Amino acid sequence: MARRRWRTGLTAGILLAGTLAAAPGVAADRPGAPRPADSTGDGAAGPADHTLDIDPARTGAKIDDSMYGVFFEDINRAADGGLYAELVQNRSFEYAAADHPSYRPLTSWQVSDGGRAEVKDDAGRLNGRNRAYLVLGGGSAVTNSGYGTGIAVREGERYDFSVWARAGEGSGAPLTVTLRDSSGALAPARRVTARGGWARYEASFTATRTSATGRLTVAAARETALDMISLFPRDTYKGRANGLRKDLAEKIAALRPGFLRFPGGCLVNTGSHEAYDEGSGWQRARSYQWKDTVGPVETRATNANFWGYNQSYGLGYHEYFQFAEDIGAMPLPVVPALVTGCGQNEATDDPALLERHIQDTLDLIEFANGPATSEWGRERARMGHPEPFGLTHIGVGNEENLPEEFFARFQRFRAAIKAKHPDITVVSNSGPDDSGTVFDRAWKLNRDHHADMVDEHYYNSPQWFLENNHRYDAYDREGPKVFLGEYASQGNTFSHALAEAAFMTGLERNADVVKLASYAPLLAREDSVQWRPDMIWFDGDRSWGSANYETQKLFMRNVGDEVVPSTASATPGGEGPLTGAVGLSTWATSTAYDDVRVTSADGETLFADDFSAGDGRWTRAAGTGSWAVEDGAYVQSDTGAENTLVTAGDKGWSNYDLRVRATKKAGREGFLVAFGVKDTGTHYWWNLGGWNNTRSAVEKSVDGAKRTLVEKATTIEPGRAYDLRVQVRGRQVTLFLDGEKWGSFTDDERAEPFRQVVTRDKATGDLVVKVVNARAATARTRIALGSAVPVARTARVTTLTAAPDAQNTKSARSVKPVTSTFTGVDRTFSYDFPGHSVTFLRIGTR
Repeated sequence: MARRRWRTGLTAGILLAGTLAAAPGVAADRPGAPRPADSTGDGAAGPADHTLDIDPARTGAKIDDSMYGVFFEDINRAADGGLYAELVQNRSFEYAAADHPSYRPLTSWQVSDGGRAEVKDDAGRLNGRNRAYLVLGGGSAVTNSGYGTGIAVREGERYDFSVWARAGEGSGAPLTVTLRDSSGALAPARRVTARGGWARYEASFTATRTSATGRLTVAAARETALDMISLFPRDTYKGRANGLRKDLAEKIAALRPGFLRFPGGCLVNTGSHEAYDEGSGWQRARSYQWKDTVGPVETRATNANFWGYNQSYGLGYHEYFQFAEDIGAMPLPVVPALVTGCGQNEATDDPALLERHIQDTLDLIEFANGPATSEWGRERARMGHPEPFGLTHIGVGNEENLPEEFFARFQRFRAAIKAKHPDITVVSNSGPDDSGTVFDRAWKLNRDHHADMVDEHYYNSPQWFLENNHRYDAYDREGPKVFLGEYASQGNTFSHALAEAAFMTGLERNADVVKLASYAPLLAREDSVQWRPDMIWFDGDRSWGSANYETQKLFMRNVGDEVVPSTASATPGGEGPLTGAVGLSTWATSTAYDDVRVTSADGETLFADDFSAGDGRWTRAAGTGSWAVEDGAYVQSDTGAENTLVTAGDKGWSNYDLRVRATKKAGREGFLVAFGVKDTGTHYWWNLGGWNNTRSAVEKSVDGAKRTLVEKATTIEPGRAYDLRVQVRGRQVTLFLDGEKWGSFTDDERAEPFRQVVTRDKATGDLVVKVVNARAATARTRIALGSAVPVARTARVTTLTAAPDAQNTKSARSVKPVTSTFTGVDRTFSYDFPGHSVTFLRIGTR
């Protein structure tokens, strides 16, 4: 997960295809309404918008059972306060300002009026890793508020309380435990008596009322040391102790994922320098390391999460492996490569640390697969799983932005793993973006050194997903396989889910290259969000799947075993010429612009400004830098401001030349010249001297999401005037720097709204026809199945259709599947795919 941000207020029209007109005579009929066919089944009345030709007698790419899976990262409170069912926050008093400026050892706890409570970290602690503990004075009480609005309980359900306590010498130290909200008791009080040294004490509650705002209070009759104060629902997923929140786990299981990637994400590979010393104390903010997360929960370390909060490691590697097994998914852990990613660029130079991490990775494989007589297999057995988990894939690193440094370390990991476990698939990665210098270099290294599999990540606009259905068509069939470990468009509306669905048809068509794919992120607690969009949302007591969840679920439950060759016609109409106004911008740099001129292809002047009359012809939003006319030039002087775009001209301009003179005055980068400007989030710009003046590129931005179209190693000198020219002809753009051609590109990828793929379910013999119609009009489609394979007359239909801006919320499931039966299947037949829909037709062939 890269630390990128975007605008999310997308409109229904973002799909572009929504502006295409319906073909004459097409009505928005009910889903799947058949058209009258002739007696032979070879035709249908009325013209068709599309043709879909399917050849059931042939077979395309094989689709692995693990094709689609889920990616879990502890982001948005996905673990503590989320999937991990613990209801008490900061149960072991380990929160600290080093984790978050607002944290203190008693964060989420309140001491009773006049009470005495002190958090200590000394030799009296529970153990070397669980360092902090609470000394609660006699007659005092502490109350925990849980996560969000409070501790959620349901009437009639059981909740298990536990605490580690030390009472010292004497007859015992009674502890009274209550569960209440502002209206009173939620269950009868319970009492335990601590005696002697550290020991674990338990009690249970049965809730007498339902509440989302509960509080857990522990009161001491005499001074007592307390640690690991815990409250768990008895009804966890699969009834497991230290288990998972049932509704969230069930929603994940309902997807029927083929794999579970864990524990991250950016969470994995940050912090390349770390140490752990039980004598001198815990160095915080170290990278996620699996050995910290296994063994009894009271002996597991806590850590500062990359995403800005504390993580308890109660949900650890054993629980991840167990969850994968419970839901029938292949486990796919990711280990740190000691090269930071996610916007950070640092590689460790500590050979001993690198060797330790390599050995830790070998130990992890032993923990997963070793016999119960081995060192780490014995630890797995002690935790209740004597049989191996059957690990087959492991990832090394995540989104590293230093391809050379990463790959040097990756090779060390891979060599060590393959030497002992030659059958393990070792997954590399290609950095944080879908293209660009880092991506290209990483892929070259992976190809040259014959990596097994490469993990790609990208978060792009809906238009990008519609335009890039054919992304993997040209990938080398003999090269490394692709693991699309993180992808999503930029929102949770149905229009975003439609664009992702259209893209997924291309993933399946290329299942011989794209072996694994997972939407990201998986979970988000609505009151603690670091990243949007997300697949499953929740609060303290409810959860709901997004529109994207519904789409993913439909694909994941209807994958099929092999692709059936098929071809479809494109939507009538097409992309027109590139149009838009012009603009100037800077990024952490002061730049002077002068002599801006826009001319048509035949030489007519459309716009000219030498700023002798001021800057009245330019439009800029508030807060976009400090622009002013100085010495006859238009100057942006704030070297700290980013994206200071100002615009001028007509959004309808096409086939024009833009000329401008630019001079860098101060700052980290160069200058940006925009064209094809629709608004501040949708445009092209020529970014000269970007990325700290290391390279230059043309970037296309759609609603704030950018992708690189052409890139070169060009840097900008301060104080030198550069003559820039952008030539736009149709959808081809040529760029000139000081009169010399710098580069060119043709942006002719079409945001095609009609996408399809057909697969075969070998167990049933069904053809699964998957069609996405992302435009508003119904797509009347003539489907030809040929005569080589007999087909049933009836098809089972599942349809997702909704308004483009529809979203699922805690109170309304606006996007949900509808099942029906279609009885008009023949060798050739017509089917009406509703506007804004995803449709799966299951056609029997036996």
